[in-house]
Formats: sequence, C-alpha cells, structure tokens
Amino acid sequence: MLTHPTIAVTGGSGFVGRHVVVELLNRGYCVRVLVQNRQKAREALPRSGSLTLVSGDARNEGDVTELLTGADACVNLIGIIRENRLEKKTFRELHVNVTRRLVHACERLGVKRFVQMSALGASDTGEAEYQRTKFEGESIVRQSSLGWTIFRPSLIHGVGGEFIEQAASWASGHVQPWIFLPYFRKMTEDKRVPLGSMNESDPLVQPVAVEDVAWAFAESLENNLSVGEVYNLAGSEVLSWPEMLEWIRDHTAGSNHRLKPFGIPGKLAALGAKAAEFIGLGGLLPHDEGMAIMGSQDSIAALDKARTHLKFSPKPFRATFAAYAPQL
Repeated sequence: MLTHPTIAVTGGSGFVGRHVVVELLNRGYCVRVLVQNRQKAREALPRSGSLTLVSGDARNEGDVTELLTGADACVNLIGIIRENRLEKKTFRELHVNVTRRLVHACERLGVKRFVQMSALGASDTGEAEYQRTKFEGESIVRQSSLGWTIFRPSLIHGVGGEFIEQAASWASGHVQPWIFLPYFRKMTEDKRVPLGSMNESDPLVQPVAVEDVAWAFAESLENNLSVGEVYNLAGSEVLSWPEMLEWIRDHTAGSNHRLKPFGIPGKLAALGAKAAEFIGLGGLLPHDEGMAIMGSQDSIAALDKARTHLKFSPKPFRATFAAYAPQL
C-alpha cells in the first residue's frame, strides 16, 4: 500500500485523466502530469500545490524520464480510438511503444507501481487494430518486473466525454445525420444449421461513469490485492444501444424527441470505412473501420473481481446521466 507518494500520470489532462488526477489529489497524493499543452492543461486541471505539470510528450524518452524521476507509481491513461497518421498518433505508437517506453523507464528509475488503462475487448485475436494493440500493451505490462494493475473499462460516460457530447448533438437534430440517432448493429451467424443465415441484433452496452473509473484507479494504488490483476470496469446497468440513445435523447435539453435510433450493420459500415480510407477519403466519415467493428460488439462484463478486491460499486447509467444532463 502506498502512503501519500508521488504519482506520475500520462494522459492526465484528457477526459478520464482529469477525473483521475482530481481523485488522487483528493486522497492526498502528490501528482505529476505529463502535458503537451500547458495552457490547455491548466484550464482542464485543478489548481493545487500538490500538482506539477511536466511539459513533454510520452513518445520522447527524455520527457518520460523527467516525468518518472522520483515518482513512486505511474498511471498510464494514454489511448486513442482513432488514428491520426499526419500527427503520427497511431495505435501502435501510443498503445504499444509508449507503454513499453514507460514500463522500461519505471524499471530503470525504480518506480515500483504501474497502473494501465486498457479496454473491454482487448485481445490478441481482436477484429480491430485498437483491440489488438491494447492487448499488446497489456502484455508488455504483464511481463514487466513492476507491481502492475490493468483496468478494462466499458464505454465511459460523463460531462465532457466525447461520446456523450456527440450523442447529445445527434439528439438535437442539428448535426449529422440530422434525421436519426445512429448506432452499429451486430451480425451473428445462425450456427444451428450448416451455412446458417446472418442475423442482425442490437449490441449491449454497460456504460461506466467516469468518476467510478477514477475511483477504481486510485483505489488500486491503496490495495495490495490489485497487484498482478486485470479488472473489468463497467456500470451496474446493461442496456441495448437504442435504449441508451433514447434515454440520452429524452433527458437532454433541446432534443428532437421525434428522432429514432437507427442501426447500421457494423460489418458493412466497416467495409465502407475501409474503402474510404483506401481512396484517401476516410477522414470524411465520423468513424473508421475499427470503430464500426467495435461499436457492433457487446461491451458488457462481469464485475465480480473488482467488487471483491476493490469494493467497486458502480452507479447505474440512467440515473447518473439524468443527474448531469442539465450540464450538457
């Protein structure tokens, strides 16, 4: 168990990172955050004598060394859902190479504790590159000599979250696609008969509140049971995508209540995105191949281990969203 040490955080000025930093500060930790834009970080993060901003980039060895020197633990929250090759922000660079750089620096500098943000669906056989590189990042952490913990969150929601802001915009009817609330449908083969037909259905999702995710990350640093463990993080409520979108629509001010959820076959959307990327028009779509694939998969998980080890008690989506919806 760590007692008020210094925690180094990467990705600390992002949506999840802001909440993790606040949770750590509230628990009395000294926090160091690696930031690329100090002005944006100052606006996003609280003012505190226990918070230090370290200018730099996790892709740079020297900046990583500066961040981690003298730290007792590292929390890695870096991740992207879509690549930006012009800025050299690829899944392999940020999910794999950055994780390797951080882990090796921790081992070299004597930082004993490491907490990694992964994702539900991370797998070496995942259909999406996002899933495969997240798993590869996990493997680097697992094979290290550090006292590690890995978290796999479901869809994370809260004020300032990209998905919630996007869904609320759809519900207004003022942004694309204007006339419906889009989501991806999953297609499964009927295996009861040879060469069975492909059946469409709505994927299930178990959204987890960003405050609950932040709590779990901080709690793991104070609980020795979490060392060497991988935890699913999800909310207490399972919904279909249409149910979730309808709830967002019905509880967001200014929504067009006539808009209905409309499912797009995920595999077809993935093929379309892949074709658009091939001819250089991928940036015109609001999703890429991987996002379509993952959006059509269930994002639900058992929480038994997190509940037992960490006393994780997540909030339900509907009540939580309704409470913060007036802030959107």
